[in-house]
Amino acid sequence: MKKFTVAVLGCGNRGAQTYGALMYARKEQFEVVALCDVNTVRLATFGDRFGVPEKDRFTDEDVFLSEKRADLLVIATMDRDHVREGVRALALGYDLLLEKPITDNKKECEELLAAQKKYGGKVLVCHVLRYAPAFRKAAELLKSGAIGKLVSIQALEQVAFWHVAHSYVRGNWRRLDETAPMILAKCCHDLDLLQYYAGSRAVSVSSVGSLAWFKPENAPEGAADRCVFCKYIESCPYSAKKIYIDTYRAQGSPAQALWPHTQVSCAYPMSEEELYKALREGPYGRCVYRCDNDVVDHQLVNIRFENGVEASLTMMGFTAGCGRIVRFFGSHGEIVLDEIENFVKLKPFGGEEQTFAITDLGEVLSGHGGGDDGLVGDLYAVLSGETLPATSLEASVESHLIAYAAERSRLKGGELVPVHEE
Repeated sequence: MKKFTVAVLGCGNRGAQTYGALMYARKEQFEVVALCDVNTVRLATFGDRFGVPEKDRFTDEDVFLSEKRADLLVIATMDRDHVREGVRALALGYDLLLEKPITDNKKECEELLAAQKKYGGKVLVCHVLRYAPAFRKAAELLKSGAIGKLVSIQALEQVAFWHVAHSYVRGNWRRLDETAPMILAKCCHDLDLLQYYAGSRAVSVSSVGSLAWFKPENAPEGAADRCVFCKYIESCPYSAKKIYIDTYRAQGSPAQALWPHTQVSCAYPMSEEELYKALREGPYGRCVYRCDNDVVDHQLVNIRFENGVEASLTMMGFTAGCGRIVRFFGSHGEIVLDEIENFVKLKPFGGEEQTFAITDLGEVLSGHGGGDDGLVGDLYAVLSGETLPATSLEASVESHLIAYAAERSRLKGGELVPVHEE
């Protein structure tokens, strides 16, 4: 069995803690040999964990990309860095595992596609839900003709109140001048699935959405700038203490913390003291009503595809929990996928309903309903030449074009706009 060497650029939650760790666990298939991150604590933590020598740990991107250091490069930096780094890596002869979104710029998508065509490297985009058992089951049922001709899809992405506060109010994806719009950053997974299920390119999109709640005028009277100094620390649902400290205690206060705590503090071993320090000094301890965020906290998107299938997506930050609910409407039946309720239901018209428990569809070894591990498994098959990538660069660009169109529509007050502009 061939073993592929791996370099990781961006050693945060996705790059090192997820993909790096999953590859490290598949020792017969992958070997992590080089790391690059500007955060020296993360670099040391994962360098030690993966056994990467000090000489192969880098803080400077230019030095790191001055030569090819492995067969595969994992790019998991911030959204607007991906294409610059990807073009350089393809020119060096790397194959790429590219974290989504690819970029928030259509011209950069074209630039990366041109670089792949020129240099010939394989590029797998991390649209991990295509590899999760529940979403694969839905695809299998659709392909089998179980509900006849697909007419429409209705999707709800439940971001959850605490997650929208963490990532899109306090966190890295809070500002449009620094990162991709939320409909792309959060929902390129969902848009990728919709066009995959529809089996067609999109024609047009309309969208509305706004920042409805997380702004200064909605702050409770007398609220402090930071949760740890606020009189609402125990009563506010968005309290950083409740979201980070209380959940950390509930996990048993592990030395090796999990996301989202690992974004709040890079400390290893983790402790309450380190988390409190981060909440006093860092971005994740800020009052959600007194941040510098400007991205939406909810958005609705309507899509029409070339083959006549229509789809709607609701991205909602105001839900109690995370998880997707997708309904497929066909000429001869209906399919319902509900992650929280743990089922995929087939409802044929005039026939017997079938329910498939999501937990019975496959062993969930990782995040995104098992999609993370499924992606890494498929990645090995792609690199080995055994299969073509389901989420190739070319296939993944379509979801981004839909997201770009959705944001253009939103900024125009919901106007219908074409997806494939000349």
